[in-house]
Amino acid sequence: MKVGVVTFPGSLDDVDARRAVAFGGNEAVALWHGDHELQGVDAVILPGGFSYGDYLRCGAISRFAPVMTEVIEAAGKGLPVLGICNGFQILCESHLLPGALIRNDHRKFACRDQRLRIENTSTPWTSAYAPGAEITVVLKNGEGGYIADEATLDLLEGEGRVVARYLGEDPNGSMRGIAGISNERGNVVGLMPHPEHAVEDLCGPGTDGLGFFTSLAAAAFA
Repeated sequence: MKVGVVTFPGSLDDVDARRAVAFGGNEAVALWHGDHELQGVDAVILPGGFSYGDYLRCGAISRFAPVMTEVIEAAGKGLPVLGICNGFQILCESHLLPGALIRNDHRKFACRDQRLRIENTSTPWTSAYAPGAEITVVLKNGEGGYIADEATLDLLEGEGRVVARYLGEDPNGSMRGIAGISNERGNVVGLMPHPEHAVEDLCGPGTDGLGFFTSLAAAAFA
């Protein structure tokens, strides 16, 4: 499958995401934030970084990038979209996902290996995992606290749309320990930790993140 990875001004994990796509057995396609073209990709990843305008609110300006017009339209038609860290923030600002990400409750940048539990394996980004799988991937954020009103949180829980949850100490003050969520259809997923940094034994905490990049093929041929 062809997986587009969008580069925004300030993106710093776009190359890592493209490499992870290749490790997952798919073809990575570089997409530019200023283009109105998705180049016929089968899925899109919005990578981590510090996008232009984050001083206003993380993702608030990048959500207006020309390519996001195409991403929003395609997501509405079922295109799989994964937003990692800053990409998660952009998805929330684009209203493709509910809620918002705010500054960590301890007011410090968090950078560590983080344990997660995969709670929803029905999305095209998580189908390679066993239900309840516990994995370790990299976490690095300053504004990673997920928040939403109680009604939205109850809806996410009730519909099984919490994709991943932090295990152990909550690293950023996210409500109900939420590390990742999906939209109602399940094709759009936002995840604060970085699975693209855990796809090989050479570096990072191992290969636990690889499932996010092999799941696409598994879902396509299911």
